[in-house]
Amino acid sequence: MRKIILVFSIGLFFMVSPESLQAQDKTVNTGDALLKETLYKANKVKVSNFSLKQFDALFFEFFDKKANPNLVLTKEEFYKYTIQIAIFSDRLAALYPDQKEIAAANKKKWFAESYEDYLLSKATQKK
Repeated sequence: MRKIILVFSIGLFFMVSPESLQAQDKTVNTGDALLKETLYKANKVKVSNFSLKQFDALFFEFFDKKANPNLVLTKEEFYKYTIQIAIFSDRLAALYPDQKEIAAANKKKWFAESYEDYLLSKATQKK
C-alpha cells in the first residue's frame, strides 16, 4: 500500500510540477499592454531626443488635459502621454547615471498607469 501511495505521489509531483512552472512563466498580454508596447516602440526615438523644455511642455499638457473635467482622453491619447513620460525616464537615467534607480521607478510607475483608473477619476471629477 505504501508503495502505491509513493508511486502515485511521485507521479502526481512530476505531472503537476512542469505545468505549474510553465504557468508562472506565461505573461498575459492584455490589450492595454499591447497598446503600451506599440506606443513605446513608436515613440522611443522621438522622446529620447526631447529637450527638457519639450518634456515639460508634454508633461504639463497631459496634466492640463487630465484635470479638465470637460475633456476625456481616448485610451490611445492617454497611453501616448503616459508612455512618452515613461520613455523620458530612460533619457534622464542616461543623462544622470546616479539617478538610474529613481528613473527606473518612475518609468515603472508611468507604465503602470491605467486607463480604467483615469476614467474612474474623471467620473468623480464631474460630481
